[in-house]
Amino acid sequence: MSDPSQVKIRVEGITRRFETRGREPVEALSRFDLMIGDGEFVCIVGPSGCGKSTFLRIVAGLLRPSSGTLAIRAADPARPTCATVFQEYSIFPWLTVAGNVRFGLEVLGVPRREADERAGTWLEKVGLHTFRDAYPAALSGGMKQRVALARALVVEPEVLLMDEPFAALDAQLRLVLQEELLAIWQEWRRTVILITHSIDEALVLGDRIVLMSARPGRVKEVIPVPFPRPRSGEVRNSPEFRALERRIWESLRAEVVSAEREGE
Repeated sequence: MSDPSQVKIRVEGITRRFETRGREPVEALSRFDLMIGDGEFVCIVGPSGCGKSTFLRIVAGLLRPSSGTLAIRAADPARPTCATVFQEYSIFPWLTVAGNVRFGLEVLGVPRREADERAGTWLEKVGLHTFRDAYPAALSGGMKQRVALARALVVEPEVLLMDEPFAALDAQLRLVLQEELLAIWQEWRRTVILITHSIDEALVLGDRIVLMSARPGRVKEVIPVPFPRPRSGEVRNSPEFRALERRIWESLRAEVVSAEREGE
């Protein structure tokens, strides 16, 4: 980031260690540095166990770093700074679809009529308005993840954090939800950090891709995504897309092999 005034998230020297009984501490992150711009869509890709989710939980305020600093420049104190969508659907089975989406607004003290209107707007955006009175047990996996996305976005967070949100879905449904998220973000244009194992997904969705090393996780490389916006999944058909995908995999492959050997 060349313009400091446009930095939304500044990460400097983050380290995170986990203490384990009777063993040496596990270092998940080491000297992690990153700057993310306001309104930027950043995808983080790395091998399993490299600290991707640990980093996201630090940004969300769910974990404290062992050392280093993280600062988020909040523009509106009245709005939540972050909202998170996890791989697990993490919606409440005892609430209806509308109740799940409205839940965060109720916690914030938003009046019921306004909360209903805002929840209805986001249910329309994710294609679930006709299911507003259904319970999660009646929904497919893709529908449950749409509920989780609407619940995160309805509170109008300044930063949306997504931890492999489509990993549990089948390949066809994953493509559909990628397209839907892309359309929503291109209208909404807030800061997003998305964790994924899929280089393809990162190239379709992101402005930049952050490649992480094997544990302890560091930033190995930051790659700008050169494809213009507005963008759609059709970008996959270009030779430039496939060439960049191969180049990124070549850079990432050694880290994946290293992580696999460490786990043996």
